[in-house]
Amino acid sequence: MKTYRYFLKDSIRKRINFRNTDQNRNISPPPIQNPCPADAKRIDLPGPKEWENIAPVDLTQAIANRKSHRKYLAQSLSKEELAYLLWTTQGLRESPTHGHAYRTVPSAGCRHAFETYLAVFNVEELEPGIYRYLPLDHQLVFEFSDEMLSEKMIHGSLGQTYPGRSAVTFIWVAVPYRMEWRYGLAAHKVIALDAGHVCQNLYLACEAVGAGTCAIAAYDQEEMDEFLGLDGENEFVIYLAPVGKI
Repeated sequence: MKTYRYFLKDSIRKRINFRNTDQNRNISPPPIQNPCPADAKRIDLPGPKEWENIAPVDLTQAIANRKSHRKYLAQSLSKEELAYLLWTTQGLRESPTHGHAYRTVPSAGCRHAFETYLAVFNVEELEPGIYRYLPLDHQLVFEFSDEMLSEKMIHGSLGQTYPGRSAVTFIWVAVPYRMEWRYGLAAHKVIALDAGHVCQNLYLACEAVGAGTCAIAAYDQEEMDEFLGLDGENEFVIYLAPVGKI
């Protein structure tokens, strides 16, 4: 067991020659956002100027109220509310430059090694299915629908029911090379740390829209990767969080 504790330490940094990373070899950085087909169905999302119905929430109160919720009302999220949650977890604060995109969450070296997928069940104006968030465009791209979406989310979450009975379940996918490009073998610990930053923002943002969430790190890795069409090596599921009204 002690062998695996090594991942939590930063000792590996002493053994890495950072001059050999792809960044320092002048290799172009990987895309900030995964591309999508030219004919993909894209959905524009409301921006900050359109979040008129989202009331400000006191940060101290939001932190004090933060808890995991596994039961949700049979009430839909609005498209506006979903857009807000996406922006607070992966949205851009300013235009990207030189392969970097400053977002609403911190990330080691500003690398942001995640793609956000959504299993949508009950969101106004959106048909049920799997979507992906495009932070550079503040849009959703429709990936696919599945009549067994709820059942597959529950089964892929090792029988936990709430990922298939939420209004929407966030599925964060790691793209390791975005971080490896800069940090080499030191990349993997900070990818895990970054996932925590993202999900904590979701917890706090849910307070503003009368919703709750519950972070999930227990799931069938291979099943979830296959379901989303990921290769399991260059892209794979790393974290889930269902969201619903409470």
